[in-house]
Amino acid sequence: MIFTVAIDGPAAAGKGTIGRAVAERFGFAHLDTGLLYRAVGAKVAEGADPVAACALTPEDLARGDLRSAEAGQAASRVAAIPAVRAALLNFQRRFSRREGGAVLDGRDIGTVICPEAEVKLYVTASAEVRAGRRWQELGGEAAPLPYQAVLAEVVERDARDMGRADAPLKPAADALVLDTSELSIAEAVGRAVAAVQDRLG
Repeated sequence: MIFTVAIDGPAAAGKGTIGRAVAERFGFAHLDTGLLYRAVGAKVAEGADPVAACALTPEDLARGDLRSAEAGQAASRVAAIPAVRAALLNFQRRFSRREGGAVLDGRDIGTVICPEAEVKLYVTASAEVRAGRRWQELGGEAAPLPYQAVLAEVVERDARDMGRADAPLKPAADALVLDTSELSIAEAVGRAVAAVQDRLG
C-alpha cells in the first residue's frame, strides 16, 4: 500500500512528535525532513558548499549536534537556498511514495514535496508556546539562552521560513490545521490519528 501523510508547521509546534506517533500507530515509515536540512546546515557551517553538502551519509544524519538551536538556525538559512531544496526534493518524494506508507514532517511537504498526499496536516501553536517548549528542551532555567532570546529566535525563524521566495511555510489549501497551543500531546496525536483513520476508511 502506498499512503502518504504530510505534516507541516513551524518550529516546536509538535509536528515531529505527532509524525512519529502516527507512523508508529499505522506502521508507516517516518522521515523528519528538517533533519536533512539540519545536517546540510551543519556541514555548510563547517565550510562545505551548500549543494555539495546535500550528498548526505547516514553518519551525517546521526550527528549529535543536529538538535541544537544553532543547527536549527543553520537549517533555516540553507533551506532558503533554492538549489539546496532542489537537491533534497527527489529523496523526499521517493521516500513519500514507498510501499507500506510514509509520514513526512517539515515545512513544505503538503504544498511542494507531496501535494498528492492522502492526508495533510498543518501543526501550529503560538510563538510564545513554541518558544516555551524549545526553552524547556534546552534546559529551562539551566538553558544557555533566556526565554526571551529563544522567543526572538523563533519569531526570526518564522519570518524567514514563511517569507522565503521558494516553498514558503504555509498550510496546504486542503490541510487539516491542528493548533496545539492548548492541546496535550495525547489530544493532538489523537486528532491526527483520527484524520488518517478516516482517510484509510
